[in-house]
Amino acid sequence: MMTRIIMNGCNGRMGRVISGLVAEDDGAEIVAGIDTGDDGHNPYPVYTEIGECDVEADCLIDFSTAAAVDRMLDYCVEKGLPCVLCTTGLRGQQLQRVEEASGRIAVLRSANMSLGINLLLKLLKDAARLLAPAGFDMEIVEKHHNQKLDAPSGTALALADAINGELGNEYGYVYDRSTRREKRPRKEIGISALRGGTIVGEHDVLFAGPDEVITFSHTAYSRAVFGKGAVQAAKFLAGRAPGMYDMGDVIDAAQKWSK
Repeated sequence: MMTRIIMNGCNGRMGRVISGLVAEDDGAEIVAGIDTGDDGHNPYPVYTEIGECDVEADCLIDFSTAAAVDRMLDYCVEKGLPCVLCTTGLRGQQLQRVEEASGRIAVLRSANMSLGINLLLKLLKDAARLLAPAGFDMEIVEKHHNQKLDAPSGTALALADAINGELGNEYGYVYDRSTRREKRPRKEIGISALRGGTIVGEHDVLFAGPDEVITFSHTAYSRAVFGKGAVQAAKFLAGRAPGMYDMGDVIDAAQKWSK
């Protein structure tokens, strides 16, 4: 079955990566793109205003900017079009709009589309459940390229949320300790963001306890790992009932299909 995809943010880094991946995928096709301009390199029509796109599709993949998400959600709800929402940096009212949209259409939202990160989310829950009561402190360090707009990364926050959720959401997040002079409180998770060069994405989660440190690390060497996950998510989401989905649902479906 061919999955027809609209690529929102088609001329961005991830949009180009996904376009290249889909071109070699017999089960998917990009039928239209949305971006601020068309430089002519895409083999599909590109619209500068999402509302002008009248191409039939099965799913939309969004790798744009937080400022463009509201219009994208309105479009998908109007068209009844499932949406793979990969844009990070959403806050407050925008997250509420995503929840509201999921009552009308299928929405898959993930801070990180890679298989490795989503496996790490599961592993961290087990680690937190065992190590936090044993007195281990938890710190997250993320590194990205110097063009990334949001900090900390959506992935770092997702990692923190996975830990915190397993611990009853009793921990606060700390992004900067330079303004205080005190010992580290027990129930906090430190999150540090580094920006430089062309780093695709690195995340380290440290559990620092008495006389030992355990570190979980994930390094992305290419944006293709995110693109492959997004395409797989689009195939999964096409035809799904309204609701909020995540990459865990995609992984579970793939495991069931392979059995």
